[in-house]
Amino acid sequence: MGKALTPQEVIDLIDPKADLIIPIANGEPIRLLDILEENAQQLDGVKVHQMLALRSRSYIQGEIEQLRHVSYFLSGATRKVYQQAKMELVPNNFHEMPRMLQNVTKMSMILTVASPMDEHGYFTLGTQADYIADFIGKVPFILEVNDQMPRTYGRNQIHVSQISGYVEHHTALSEEKILEVSDKDLLIASSIIQDIQDGDTLQIGIGSVPNAVISMLKDHRHLGIHTEMLPDGVANLVAAGAVDGTRKFTNPGKIVATFAFGSKNLYDFIDNNPAVEFLPVSVVNDPREIAKEKNIVSINSTTEVDLFGQCASETVGGKYYSSSGGQVDFARGVRFAENGKGYICMPSTAKDDTLSRIKLSLAPGSVVTTGKNDVDNIVTEYGVAHLHGVSISERAKRLVAIAHPKFREELLFDAKKQGFLI
Repeated sequence: MGKALTPQEVIDLIDPKADLIIPIANGEPIRLLDILEENAQQLDGVKVHQMLALRSRSYIQGEIEQLRHVSYFLSGATRKVYQQAKMELVPNNFHEMPRMLQNVTKMSMILTVASPMDEHGYFTLGTQADYIADFIGKVPFILEVNDQMPRTYGRNQIHVSQISGYVEHHTALSEEKILEVSDKDLLIASSIIQDIQDGDTLQIGIGSVPNAVISMLKDHRHLGIHTEMLPDGVANLVAAGAVDGTRKFTNPGKIVATFAFGSKNLYDFIDNNPAVEFLPVSVVNDPREIAKEKNIVSINSTTEVDLFGQCASETVGGKYYSSSGGQVDFARGVRFAENGKGYICMPSTAKDDTLSRIKLSLAPGSVVTTGKNDVDNIVTEYGVAHLHGVSISERAKRLVAIAHPKFREELLFDAKKQGFLI
């Protein structure tokens, strides 16, 4: 039975060579990690496994010998550390994370933030389900109870009898900086909006283009949401009457996500809201589950695309920036769906229009995230290139057509020289 723990009692629960699992974003337990760092001399070869760490810490920087970070998705807190070869990064598709963790770690303990216990003895994981919800009742949990964490619905409920104990740490949640929408973003979004019909179900990624898409959807009706990260603007779409989920094929009437990260307005929206359900990523991002939504529309972003249609979405200029996340999960899911449509978006240029993001070949060191066989549509401010089922020669022509005009002639010349064009 779970009880309030002292710092020493927390440390006593951590075995030598333990593999600790920490969830994404606001599931990251500040006080529990403080306790681990403050008492690191009592630890022995402990690894902390996490996607998207929010805060830079001494152990992440490699400064605590007894405590090491293993990343599955880089963030501002981990990016430079990885690039300095001081940290491990494990490639993955998001939906496979629970099975991967089970296979490659000892799953010694899960440390996570939770909302306070209710009258029935249940905590919730709040903004989370992600890769930890699958292990409720199967793996030991230590909770960090935060009265600022929303109480939410879905498969993210954990009973006091299922935890090893808890600490309390009450603090405001971290908020995502809302990216300003540019004119280019609005042009990209306008091309996508033309293909979104009333009753479609949406997966919307993070970034200014998804924000632009959301801003243009308020006059749509009966939209559904099935998305890995619940973005900020969904609350506005519900208020406008655009999202009600009544035409979804799975979880009708429900907004489905595996985690939420946004502003306080988003956290207030999901608090005690039975219309929002947080499900494990093994469900939300499984391409087989995604495909059950016959009219699913997936909107994500990338950094560069070559003339085969290969998308490098986790490197910038050949340097690792993030990881695959769920982009491939949804790229494949929409292909299996009866009327699925996938859009991968980017501005046509970088560095003040001096560099084309559409290239003959990806920058040296770049990593392919979404491959040529999975990509559906590429979108820039110059339009949409429909690539699925299209020959390499035709792909090159369509991609050149949505490149910035000042790079098109050079791209066509290089494409002919390399034998892309018939």
